[in-house]
Amino acid sequence: MRILKTLALTALVSSASAGAAMAADLITIPTSTQAELPIADVGFDWSGFYAGVHGGAQNGSISDVQYGLGAQAGVNAQFDFYLLGAEVAVTGLAANGTVGETSYGQILGRAGLVVSDNVLVYGAGGYGIDLGTPAEQDALLGGGVELAVTDNVSVRAQYLHGFPIEGGNTKDQFTVGASYHF
Repeated sequence: MRILKTLALTALVSSASAGAAMAADLITIPTSTQAELPIADVGFDWSGFYAGVHGGAQNGSISDVQYGLGAQAGVNAQFDFYLLGAEVAVTGLAANGTVGETSYGQILGRAGLVVSDNVLVYGAGGYGIDLGTPAEQDALLGGGVELAVTDNVSVRAQYLHGFPIEGGNTKDQFTVGASYHF
């Protein structure tokens, strides 16, 4: 009888440990394959050089309203959703139908936020100079919105206020333009 009890106890202990061992076995299911995962499109890349054209109006406290066409060129560096950049622009201005009355040059620094895949909102500040007579110089401050319409082309609207350094002619400048990004 003692042998029977020993055999029963041995069977009970071995079946309990075998059950525990089966409960501890992990069921594995492969979670990845050899196929490449798709890469998400991260939107427009604002980094790099660009050049473009613009048109707009400039209203001065002394010079009245002038209209013009111009060109701009610049460079941007995008860090995640932050943007830093620099730009130079020149605009030929005319008033009352007088073509080529004067031209206005500017150097700007830009800092902005990329708010969606293709929209940039930025602030701008810099230096502007009237290249005609009378000689006028301005500190410029403003901002704008730029929208990427293709992989290389963007359109923008920009407002700048000119605080006179020399000349005493306060200016408000509004431009609309397009740029090609290289």
